Amino acid sequence: MTNYLDLKTPGFTHFSFQANRALFRTNRGVPVMAALSHASHLLHISKLLTADSTVSRDPDLHAYASRYLQELSKALIDDVVKVLDAPTASH
Repeated sequence: MTNYLDLKTPGFTHFSFQANRALFRTNRGVPVMAALSHASHLLHISKLLTADSTVSRDPDLHAYASRYLQELSKALIDDVVKVLDAPTASH
């Protein structure tokens, strides 16, 4: 049986694509619980930025920042899913 606390990110997920080339990727070896916690914090900040954009003089600035935070969060979650779906992580 797999101990999920011992699982680490594989570092396979690329993000922030420009001209079909990834600018960044997740790092290998991050504990999955830390990655998920970080993704949760990023999504919370994104939510706050989205709410602030409704009263901002420059809502595009908030929207772009929120979009990048969402992209980072998705990459972290996708990398965690890859390790959870791996054959060695099966129940």
